[in-house]
Amino acid sequence: MIAGRYALEREIGRGGMGAVWLGRDEVLGREVALKKVGFAPGGFAPDLARAEREARLAARLNHPHVVAIYDLVADGDDQWLVMEHVAGTTLAALVARDGALPPEQAAPMLRQAADALAAAHAAGIVHRDVKPSNILVTPDGQVKLSDFGIARAEADASLTQTGLVTGSPAYLSPEVASGQQATPASDVWSLGATLFHALAGRAPYEVGDNVLGAMYRIVHEDPPRLPDAGWLAPLLEATMTVEPDRRWSMAQVRDFLASGPSAPPRGPAPVAAPVAAAPAPEPTRVMSRSAPPAPAPAPMPAPVPAPGSRRSTRHDGAVRVLWVAVAAVAIVVVAVVAWRLGSGAADDTTGTGAGSPGAGSPSTGSSGPSSDSPSGSSSPSAPAGVTADGMENFVEGYLATVTSDPKSAWSQLTPQFQADSGGFGQYQKFWSGFATADLLSAEADPQSRQITYTVEYVRDDGSKTQDQVTLDLEGTDGAYLIAGES
Repeated sequence: MIAGRYALEREIGRGGMGAVWLGRDEVLGREVALKKVGFAPGGFAPDLARAEREARLAARLNHPHVVAIYDLVADGDDQWLVMEHVAGTTLAALVARDGALPPEQAAPMLRQAADALAAAHAAGIVHRDVKPSNILVTPDGQVKLSDFGIARAEADASLTQTGLVTGSPAYLSPEVASGQQATPASDVWSLGATLFHALAGRAPYEVGDNVLGAMYRIVHEDPPRLPDAGWLAPLLEATMTVEPDRRWSMAQVRDFLASGPSAPPRGPAPVAAPVAAAPAPEPTRVMSRSAPPAPAPAPMPAPVPAPGSRRSTRHDGAVRVLWVAVAAVAIVVVAVVAWRLGSGAADDTTGTGAGSPGAGSPSTGSSGPSSDSPSGSSSPSAPAGVTADGMENFVEGYLATVTSDPKSAWSQLTPQFQADSGGFGQYQKFWSGFATADLLSAEADPQSRQITYTVEYVRDDGSKTQDQVTLDLEGTDGAYLIAGES
């Protein structure tokens, strides 16, 4: 009997930190799982303070896909972690029994694990040991993620101070394998490596007795790829990429898996993403374009470009670079034209010098209005291919789509604004409460690509409300994306 309450029945699992037992809570009359914590194999001194601290941290997670923590009890010199008992098997055992899983079987399980990890990252918790043996699968396909960094030796699960391996390094991210601190991005790599294992029927790196050799390959070699990963291939590339700041966020991984094989194809390299979770701006109208006056969802950490956009993030970054280059060339051209008009076009009598749109400044000696006259200076012209009608048509089409086909509307947001909007799940949940969104009026400024419009939202119960929204657009007529909202 542990702590006078928990009766041990039999050992049901064993990992790097010791055995897990099936037990019974004699007070509440339910089955539990118990694990002795605060020690490492090989006789190292216990780290009970850290075990307790991390157990309390994990207990903060109340999530359907996380093994619940019930208690942390002392029994003599030992501490035991009391957890939810999950009847089922691990993903590692499932693959060992059935072999490589097809994408349609692996994706739902990995989606549930990603959902749990996204919630952990939002709470400031890094798992640090994501691998197939820590993903429990019930007979009906429900997933529970276990071992949130609990009962760790001082140097993490990869190596102890003497080099003792306490967990397989096959799923470690390159930065952790090289001795750096684990971050949410490290969990993303490890989940990608776990997906690799599920699809290939084997770990991404063969370890055997040569642990240091395997870790060297993780750090220095290109990540392995699967030629037959199907629609999950982009996910493997976006999670198992060496640079942590180029991996997708866990929320983006979850949303991609949730979108299924019908998701638009993605480019192989995502744009730079924050490694650690950070609070997003208050999502008052975050549901892009947006949110009518309705209860706003709870703030979420800002993820990286979310899956489902119609362009790859690499392409999106290239487009931005192209626009910057075009703008720079335009500035030079305007400057040259202005100089020529000001210095060499004094005898021009055609009217192209003084006060003509795009001239830059009145020409010397012109009979037109003086430079200090309001009509003598002109505002910069709008970018080529950008018109007020085109901007209004885009917004009207967006509003007509967002309530009937949120996934298509979601693809009309830039990756960064998708991140600012809290992910597709939150976006879809918000818009599910509205039947229509009708454009009443609009005023577009092609020069700044900013459009302010009045929209009427009709809820499912027939009630109506109006709102005024200002959007920042990117692109040109027929190819706009929403980049921000005021």
